[in-house]
Amino acid sequence: MASSDSSGIRLSRAYYTELVRPLLRERFPGMPHSAGRLGAGSDVLGLDDAMSRDHDWGLRLTLFVPADAVLAVDAELERALPTSFAGLPTRFAFSGTAEARHRIDVSTLGSFLDARLGFDPRDGIGADDWLSLTGQAVLEVVAGPVFADDTGDLGRVRRAIAWYPDDLWRYVLACDWARLEQELPLMSRAGDVGDDRGSRIVCARLAHVAMHLAFLLERRWPPYAKWFGTMFGRLECSAEVGASLDRSLLAEDWGDRQSAIAAALRTLLELQNALGLTSASDATESFWDRPYLHLHPDIVVELLSGIRDSAVAALPLGRGSAEQRTDNVDLLMDPRARRRIVEAD
Repeated sequence: MASSDSSGIRLSRAYYTELVRPLLRERFPGMPHSAGRLGAGSDVLGLDDAMSRDHDWGLRLTLFVPADAVLAVDAELERALPTSFAGLPTRFAFSGTAEARHRIDVSTLGSFLDARLGFDPRDGIGADDWLSLTGQAVLEVVAGPVFADDTGDLGRVRRAIAWYPDDLWRYVLACDWARLEQELPLMSRAGDVGDDRGSRIVCARLAHVAMHLAFLLERRWPPYAKWFGTMFGRLECSAEVGASLDRSLLAEDWGDRQSAIAAALRTLLELQNALGLTSASDATESFWDRPYLHLHPDIVVELLSGIRDSAVAALPLGRGSAEQRTDNVDLLMDPRARRRIVEAD
């Protein structure tokens, strides 16, 4: 998943090509390496702008070298890099730190993957590994540009985690639909008893799940909250689904709110049916004899019935991946904590 060529990416590419690569070839001849702009930062997603330059933006690279060369390469870069490149300092402090140093992150590929994912895909990827991932964690590995990959290992890793295996894809889709099923009637019931604020809060929760579902259906990893809506807007289904969700969030009446959410879910179901994953005729149906809607039960049943892997079929319905279970930032940024969340079953 390549990012657009943002100003930060253009800068990183030139920094590597014109300065860092020649320096490595001169000081460490024959040493294999991989380089790119990976990890954290709006520029990795191609979303940096003028505002991004107020902190942690600048001459940044990710550089993977053999384990026995990490310290030497890092020290040599600190010693040999000029004070500036393209009019920008090669050494600067990150927010919250006082140390001005070069911002070429030198490490092994394995240690980088462990820090972002909590595991190395080259050792195999189990169901718990997949479920411990967040979209943002994967994007920090697969979204940014690669400038060099001498061994090919980085490319193989990026291909390995490009998307869920089919059975796990069905499972996480079913979990999002299950989350919608749990709260859809609550939005209407709250509004019907005069709790419009409560109804709006549930509506916003449903809208978030629906947007997450849209990412899943288009096989795109969702980023963290700051860029969630921006990257949702780049999905093929975003215009139609987004218009319905906007109507739901702006609706003054719970009935209109319910109708708009139902329209968004209908569009998502049509997309899912077109992928051959389900064949349900509508996303919602009447909730008992009340004037509310709930999710059509066939959707989750059909998704789960297509799972062939017995280990995936045995996973608890509705719990899903780490980011489907919690929105706690401290947990989602910690690969070990994410792993504990999904292994708790």
